[in-house]
Amino acid sequence: MKLTVPGFLLIALPVFALISSCAKVSSPSGGPRDREPPVVVKSNPPSGTVNFRGKSIAVTFNEFVVLDRINDKFMVSPPMNTRPRIYIRRKNIIIDLEDQLKDSTTYTFYFQDAVRDLNEGNPINNFQFVLSTGPVIDSLSVTGRVYNAFNLEVPENTLVLLYGQLDDTAVVKQLPDYITRLEPNGAFRIDNVRGGAYRLYALKDIDNTKNYNLPDEEFAFCDTIIDITPERHYLPRKEEPAPVSPGTDKNAVIPEAEGEYTLILFQAEKTQRYLTSSARQLPYKLVYTLSLPPDTMNFEFSVPDTDREKYLIETTRNRDTVTVWLTDSTLYNQAILNTVVRYPFTDSTGTNDYRRDTIQMRFLQPRAARVKPARTPFRVSTGIVSGQLKPGAPLTLKSETPFRTPDTSRIRIYELSESGRKGLPYKLTRDTLTFCRYFLEADLRQGRNYLYITDSHAFGNIYGDYSDSAGVKFSLRSPESYGMLTMNVLNHTGKRIVQLLDNRETVIREIYMDQDGSAEFPLLEKGFYRVRAIYDLNGDGKWTTGDFFSGRQPEPVSYYPGEIEIPVNWRVEQEWDLELKNYKKQQLRARRTPGR
Repeated sequence: MKLTVPGFLLIALPVFALISSCAKVSSPSGGPRDREPPVVVKSNPPSGTVNFRGKSIAVTFNEFVVLDRINDKFMVSPPMNTRPRIYIRRKNIIIDLEDQLKDSTTYTFYFQDAVRDLNEGNPINNFQFVLSTGPVIDSLSVTGRVYNAFNLEVPENTLVLLYGQLDDTAVVKQLPDYITRLEPNGAFRIDNVRGGAYRLYALKDIDNTKNYNLPDEEFAFCDTIIDITPERHYLPRKEEPAPVSPGTDKNAVIPEAEGEYTLILFQAEKTQRYLTSSARQLPYKLVYTLSLPPDTMNFEFSVPDTDREKYLIETTRNRDTVTVWLTDSTLYNQAILNTVVRYPFTDSTGTNDYRRDTIQMRFLQPRAARVKPARTPFRVSTGIVSGQLKPGAPLTLKSETPFRTPDTSRIRIYELSESGRKGLPYKLTRDTLTFCRYFLEADLRQGRNYLYITDSHAFGNIYGDYSDSAGVKFSLRSPESYGMLTMNVLNHTGKRIVQLLDNRETVIREIYMDQDGSAEFPLLEKGFYRVRAIYDLNGDGKWTTGDFFSGRQPEPVSYYPGEIEIPVNWRVEQEWDLELKNYKKQQLRARRTPGR
């Protein structure tokens, strides 16, 4: 049968109308974004179960969930020799126990914020599951905080360990009885602890053994044995604060850490001598670093079948970093260069001797440009900023590569006046630590103007590059353009080092003091500063780290509470009570920002 056009329309039009109607009814109109975390509907066995004998745990949620970085975040306390297998089955999280559980022990399974809903990623904060293989759930808690020993900041990726075995070797060889991870604000809390005597430690676990068994691991220990009792350590869990969604509050402040015990995390002083790194940063620049300064021993460098005159060697002040500048193009044009180094090395018996290694230093030259680049002149900086030089400071001439001997006949410095200019004598000396710095000293006076001139080829480097001509007018800055800080340091008997820090906590200056008194820091640029004190208990003039095996804690430090603003032409004076050690105000006041 052939269908005519009018007949086709009679059939098609109602069908299209029906489809259109259905589409309009089912079209979503939007709605509020889901911000609720998943909710536990049930679990088998229930959390808080006692006399547990099973091999698997299933937790059911009200929606589909995912596990975010579960290998990093999940933890069992006390730790197990074999990690449980954790996986998702529909709306369930399954925990298969591969290890034999201890008798009469309370186990806590910490998920942190790893459990999240599938659609929006809303986490359950501090999700835990607790059960016991005995007749009761242990209910005591231990709280505290951990700080870095030198800057009192909160360390990352730090574990807190609780040991019932009180011998010092337990933390080196055995798993802890209880374990938790440090919170972002430095606080920790270990729940479901059985009463008794314990040792408390913190550890940045490099090798994931839960033991302090590597010299490079950062570690903290409590000086005394902790006696955990119901009278002191029954601590009801606080209500968790509502999670802050990303981007909703940029000024949200993490609360200060609270807790009974404070642990100060340190890295023990290195005792092993070895070569830590070697690098070829440029074709002609080789850098070697040592774990410790060589003291009476030496670092030796050579290139096989090469004269000593074909390279320069410089070391840092404490001699733990060595830079080699290759001066011969037949050496630095080699993509792979075999170098021989002889350096102090500590063997497995603890004996210090020399070790000789052949190290291949590689440098891949970038592909040559089709167009020959313009010559780049040898650049020399002067330390003159905005036409002004700091009073008492020489002109500091710096370069990125080693200087060849400057041509002093092409370098001049003049004093300028209304009647003309007068040449001044000067002294040019090379820094004894590096080939890349010279000092130019002249009789410069406040309130006068000067002109520093260098002709073309006044400076050059050992690779054949030369400087262009240059001229810089400058004067000495007046003391009134700086500020001054005076710290009246009180209430500490003994030696101390007072350090002035910039806003990145880089040490600008430091003053050694034998007793209470004033520490003065003149000629400061305007800005914000912090001040730190090191309690130099052993009197060696520097900060000394801790040593667990001798029972020595790191030397205490403290910060002046808050930043100090130094205005121009202003003397700021502050009193500072040093009685409270290992103190730092973590949350500083907001700085002024320019108006819109």
